[in-house]
Amino acid sequence: MNDSGRGADMPPGFSDDFRDALDRLFVWRRDVRHFRTDPVDPAVLDRLLATACLAPSVGLSEPWRFVRVEAPARRAAVRADFARCNADALAARTGAEAARYAALKLAGLDRAPHHVAVFCDADPAQGRGLGRRTMPQTTTWSAVMAIHTFWLAATAAGLGVGWVSILDPARVAAILEAEPGWNFLAYLCVGHPETPADSPELERQGWERRNPARRAWIMR
Repeated sequence: MNDSGRGADMPPGFSDDFRDALDRLFVWRRDVRHFRTDPVDPAVLDRLLATACLAPSVGLSEPWRFVRVEAPARRAAVRADFARCNADALAARTGAEAARYAALKLAGLDRAPHHVAVFCDADPAQGRGLGRRTMPQTTTWSAVMAIHTFWLAATAAGLGVGWVSILDPARVAAILEAEPGWNFLAYLCVGHPETPADSPELERQGWERRNPARRAWIMR
């Protein structure tokens, strides 16, 4: 028996205090765009990436591929691609909505001390295809689960994560010399948030609001 009186193979018990803290973690997990520039302890970042790999995956395929982007030239190339894509997105809007879009802070690329790109190996040998024959996209969903696991773990460690999606996947894959068969999913900015918040920035800026109707469950 271990010190808690439970057998070594018994699942842990989770207290009410733990569940309350977990609920707060979900609330405080935000898409961060304003970062301090001081770096994260390398051991902490390594631990968070290891935690991300505890995510569930179809057939135990573990299709996620995390790439830490450290080279200034590569970061600058990704930043330039964001600028191009963001300009195109702005040009597609008109009137007041264009002005509102232009005022949004949509990325923390310039200040976040760490950049992590996430790819998915769409057809990994690991897992031997289990669960993917009729729904091959489950490898992508598995990799997204790893991103979310990383995000929650980073929030629990007092760090912020911002998901930059205004990028061209093919160009980013070329910039980072991704392996053939790797599909680009996310470019994450990671660091200490300037001002943690328990509400989405887009909501605070009046771009969009949460929809209470999405909390309804449909019964069939």
